[in-house]
Amino acid sequence: MNAASDARFWDRTSRKYARGPIADQVGYERTLDRTRTLLARSDKVLELGCGTGTTALRLAGHVQDYLATDVSAGMIAIANEKLAAEPTPALVFRTATAETLPPDAKAFNAVLGFNYLHLVRDLPATLRRIHALLAAEGVFISKTPCVGDMNPLIRLALLPAMRAIGIAPYAGVFRAAQLSQLISAAGFDIIATESHATKGNDNRPYIVARKR
Repeated sequence: MNAASDARFWDRTSRKYARGPIADQVGYERTLDRTRTLLARSDKVLELGCGTGTTALRLAGHVQDYLATDVSAGMIAIANEKLAAEPTPALVFRTATAETLPPDAKAFNAVLGFNYLHLVRDLPATLRRIHALLAAEGVFISKTPCVGDMNPLIRLALLPAMRAIGIAPYAGVFRAAQLSQLISAAGFDIIATESHATKGNDNRPYIVARKR
């Protein structure tokens, strides 16, 4: 399994993913509202792991430029269909990852990664790359499932079994405390850690980190 196989998994499941409901709509709206307070009209924003573009379409109208990326061309195709139906001048969708963006990519004021960090295979390297993509004092905003804090049956039995038969993607296992340590080690100061869940603890801390 590698990044190419990850992309194929999401390509295969992109249409089904697009039809799925948001599990915690109120918590999702809370995340959007909080994120808007952290973005300025003049900001250039990068979203990693944008999926089918729902969040990008909700946020892009509040900033100057918004580049939304995903490893899956299938996901980006659906996102572009949505964009055609709901034109948003500031928004561009692109098949890419943090690592495949060109070295001369513009410096972003904010990088967003929602339900993303647990899906990357080299988390420390990805965090360093995000740090490099940010302008001075730029912010990295994430909300990521911390599988290490979930029921042991999920991480030790259910998830490996689902991956083995091809119905679940790669997922890194770490706790919220470990994630915070990795973000700090990549050159960030964590300025907020919040829970936006309205249906119990879903082990997805919302973290705001500023580039040192």
